[in-house]
Amino acid sequence: MMNAVERYLAPTTLAQALAALATPGGATVLAGGTDLMPQANAGRVKAASTLLNIRRVQGLSAVALDGNALVIGTLATLATLQHDALVRAQAPLLVDAIDHFASDQIRNAATLGGNLCNASPAGDTLTPLLALDAQVELARLTDDGSIATRRLPLADFFIAPGRTRREPHELLTAVRVPLRGTGQIARFHKAGTRPALDISTISIALAAQRDDQGCLHDVRLALGAVAPTPVRAHRAEALLEGRRLDAALAAQAAQAAADEATPIDDVRATAWYRRELVNNLTRRMLDDVTQA
Repeated sequence: MMNAVERYLAPTTLAQALAALATPGGATVLAGGTDLMPQANAGRVKAASTLLNIRRVQGLSAVALDGNALVIGTLATLATLQHDALVRAQAPLLVDAIDHFASDQIRNAATLGGNLCNASPAGDTLTPLLALDAQVELARLTDDGSIATRRLPLADFFIAPGRTRREPHELLTAVRVPLRGTGQIARFHKAGTRPALDISTISIALAAQRDDQGCLHDVRLALGAVAPTPVRAHRAEALLEGRRLDAALAAQAAQAAADEATPIDDVRATAWYRRELVNNLTRRMLDDVTQA
C-alpha cells in the first residue's frame, strides 16, 4: 500500500534516479501512475519505503532517430506517441495499438515504459513492439558513479505476469524499434468487450516485409493475453516465411497460431474461446493482407 511510503523523491537527472534505486531497499518507480496507483490501492503491489517519481528526469521523453532505429524515451506518453510524426511514419503498428488503448485521459498520463514494465500479458503496446523486434534499454549506476546501459530484446524481457528482467537497481530508459523498410505490412487486432476501455481478451500483431513477388519475409506474429507473457507464434511465422499468401496458407498459419497459444480460463474468456479468437482473427488478418 502507498501509505507505507516514508520518503518521496523527484529527481531531475538520470544519475539521481539511479542512485535512489541503488540504495538499500530500493524504490518504487512512479511514472504515469495509471498502473501503479490502482494496483497499490488494491494491495497487489507492495511499495518500497521510497517512492521515486521519475517524471521530471530530463531526456527520458524524447522521440528520435538513432542510426537505423527509432528511439522512444521511457517517459513518452501514449498520447504523445499517438500523434508523433516519426512514430506514425516508422511504427504505425504501435500507433494502431495505442488507438485502442484506454481513454484520452489515461493516454495523456500513461507512459510507454510503464506499460512495458507493468508486464501484463494483455498489455496493449507489448504485442506490436514484439512484432517490430523492439529492444529495451536499461540503465544502472556503476560503483564509480558512471551510468552503464544494456540492451535486451523485448522478446527476452518478460518473465511472467508482472515480472521482467529489469533488475531492482535498473531503470528502463528507452525502447528501440528498427526502422521499417519498403514493403512493410503491419496489422493489429484487439478483441474485447469494448474497442478501447477494456483489458484485451486477446491481441494480435503482425509485421512482415513483402517483396515484389508478393512473398513475405521477416514475419513476426505476436499474441497477447494467451500465455503468461506476450509470445511470438513461431510455427505460424515459419509457415508464412518466404511464401506468397493465399487463403489456404492463411488458414494453415492461423491454426498453427491457435495451437501455439496456451491461454487460461478467466473472467474475460475461456481458454477455448481465446484459441478460437486467435484462429479466426489471425485468419481474417492474413486474408486482409492477401487482398491488400
